[in-house]
Amino acid sequence: MVLSRISFGYRGNILPAGLNAVVAGIGWFAVNSVSGAFALSSMTHWSDKLCLVIIVAIQMAAAFFGHNLVHAYERYAFPFLAVVFVIASVIVLSKAQPGAVHASGGIGGFLLTVGATFGYAAGWNPYASDYTRYFPPHTSRRATGLWAGAGIAISCILLETVGAAAATIPGANWANPTTAFTHDLPSFVADLTLLAIALGAIAANVLNIYSGALSFTTLGIKLPVRASRAVVAVVFAMAGFVVALSGLHDAGSKYENFLLVIAYWIGPWLAVFLTDQLLRRGHHVGDLLFDHRHRNWAGPVAMAVGMVVSIWLFSNQTEYVGWVPKHYPSVGDLTFEVGFVISALLYAILFQPSRARSAAEPATVQA
Repeated sequence: MVLSRISFGYRGNILPAGLNAVVAGIGWFAVNSVSGAFALSSMTHWSDKLCLVIIVAIQMAAAFFGHNLVHAYERYAFPFLAVVFVIASVIVLSKAQPGAVHASGGIGGFLLTVGATFGYAAGWNPYASDYTRYFPPHTSRRATGLWAGAGIAISCILLETVGAAAATIPGANWANPTTAFTHDLPSFVADLTLLAIALGAIAANVLNIYSGALSFTTLGIKLPVRASRAVVAVVFAMAGFVVALSGLHDAGSKYENFLLVIAYWIGPWLAVFLTDQLLRRGHHVGDLLFDHRHRNWAGPVAMAVGMVVSIWLFSNQTEYVGWVPKHYPSVGDLTFEVGFVISALLYAILFQPSRARSAAEPATVQA
């Protein structure tokens, strides 16, 4: 979100940073906490609410103490998660019966699925520089981009395929998705998988809440430097816990809606961000990151217009159905695609280098 100041301006960046703070610090925290709570409940037979409290407390502690603890947890959790999920994936794929499932969603159902899965993957884009900023300056840019992209691509392709395969195995009760996913696994492997899902939810959420807190600090709200990130992390965790409580019921439908909402705003934001990088290629813009005078209203205007028009016309979920799918249900949900195109084109039209101050001009840098 700091990098986003280049294309949105110092104050205009409040739009994407504010959305990301809420979505990351509260939204993602809530949905992943529900996943972890379901897994812990399936494994221990404790109540969903008690398991949610335990999961949230662990996540809050890790985010409160910050980057070093987050880094250590991820490093030690990875080998266990990788081994367990590979074993579970092999078993699930061997028992899947895709021929027994006859989908009837058509192109509309396909586009809804594309929107939801893209929302999950693209949801990590605003967070990358929260962690690359700790790297030494000589770190390979190619390796940084390659490993970040590969991590998202491999994990999403593998586990989403396995999840779809699990849905074809007869006999699952999807009221509790984690129990349904593990119902046909050997008991020992099922318990390990449930533990891995709980630990994996924590691994994802300590990043989400930490990044959400950092996004909040880019809004320009003044808090004591040493305490701001930790305090915001705790506040967001508490708010996320309240939202997660409501998500324990009908979790599948609410999760799908959430993933679509993610794509609704990240699509236009990415369009502005990437178009700006294209238009500024070859120019040094690092001094714009902390320049309080930097203004570029083309960014927030293009993003806002792209969001409003695309959501109004093409949103298709249980909370709101746009004009097009209301009259033509078969089109599915094209909000991301339309929002991306509108925002990119509008930004290219509105962008004026003479007004979006170039790096050659003097800057007042206030870190």
